Amino acid sequence: MTAKAPSPGLFLYRTMTRAVAPLVPLLLRRREARGKEDPARLSERFGIPSRARADGPLVWLHGASVGESLSILPLAGRLLAATPGLHILVTTGTVTSATLMAERLPAGAFHQYVPLDHPDYCARFLDYWRPDLAVWIESEFWPNLIMAAHRRGIPLALVNARITARSAHNWRHAPAFIAGLLSRFSLIMAQDRASAARLRELGAEQVLEPGNLKHDAPMLSRDEAEVARLKAAIGERPVWVATNTHEGEERAAGEVHAALAGEHPGLLTIIVPRHPTRGSAIAAELAAMGLAVARRSAGEAISPATQIYLADTLGEVGLFYSLSGIVFVGGTFDETGGHNPFEAARFGCALLAGPSDFNFAEAFAGFEGAGAMRRVADVADLAGAVRRLLGDETERKRMGAAAMRFASEDSGATDRTLAALAALLPAGGEGMAGHA
Repeated sequence: MTAKAPSPGLFLYRTMTRAVAPLVPLLLRRREARGKEDPARLSERFGIPSRARADGPLVWLHGASVGESLSILPLAGRLLAATPGLHILVTTGTVTSATLMAERLPAGAFHQYVPLDHPDYCARFLDYWRPDLAVWIESEFWPNLIMAAHRRGIPLALVNARITARSAHNWRHAPAFIAGLLSRFSLIMAQDRASAARLRELGAEQVLEPGNLKHDAPMLSRDEAEVARLKAAIGERPVWVATNTHEGEERAAGEVHAALAGEHPGLLTIIVPRHPTRGSAIAAELAAMGLAVARRSAGEAISPATQIYLADTLGEVGLFYSLSGIVFVGGTFDETGGHNPFEAARFGCALLAGPSDFNFAEAFAGFEGAGAMRRVADVADLAGAVRRLLGDETERKRMGAAAMRFASEDSGATDRTLAALAALLPAGGEGMAGHA
């Protein structure tokens, strides 16, 4: 792709980010107070490294938050296996994703926080790490960082790119700005047809469509001993799970529980919030509804009196998918646009979801078409769907089996993505070509 001349908007953005630099420490302190920054690693947000750069080729993978960083994991593992001597730098911007990366990155890969998008911080970051290839996952664009990498001759790839209709609409107000950014990428690969079309409309000259990396992600890990312990505590009680929930959806799950508890004695509702730091507020809200809540983060056990088990911990979602065959996918009752349905599907769970799905529209449609997902319009509709599945084991198992089959179909996205990246890797990616 031929790089376009920087637009006036890009120059204005650069000037503005320099102007607000004196406010950055205050911003970071406020974020730290809300648990959104790691006080021990704040220097990384200024582009100051917290570890030494190893000798040899280095690929930099960037994903904004949890979802993007999880899709990085199989890609990182395959890159390391294919290229001897390679090191992988993974950057993200959230504390939650940093914690997950510390637990799950393979040997040879390590994490740093992405620097804030100030010209000086970006320059410091890039001049220290000197990546041989930069791979950005999904849709986060930091203009100063992109432009600085391009000026240094670092090949840039945009992988598993996702552009929602809303984002595309917003970018159309600054067409030269976004076209200038997209032209800095040597390779752009979209995760679905709709995103590919929007990227082309926004000025990307060539967009490949290898498929969605999240389709190829492995099954989430789980502690088998803990699965057994929780199953023993639950016994024969009916169970359903609301996962990746956002504000308002926990209350909705509580209302569903209240509506069904009389029909299903001993009903246990497990709520897995998208952001575990909200645990205290969620527990207080549910308790105010008259529900008996046990918080996992506080070490509270599931007792016969427990109505809601609040799984406000990090990195244990696979554990809770193992406890029920019914899962409501959160982020679908608000403007979030849904979350990854493949994770629950790989555990053979029947899927329920609200109307908001723009983040995973094609995937949701695929699960619906396979008979693995039912869509619900509101809380009453969700209660009805959970009621039907609790009372019909045959249908529940049929939907779960359909979900597992659909999720296990290898899309080939990882192989095709690796093959496309091979040409941008150091020494032309000869090692990778044999693995793709």
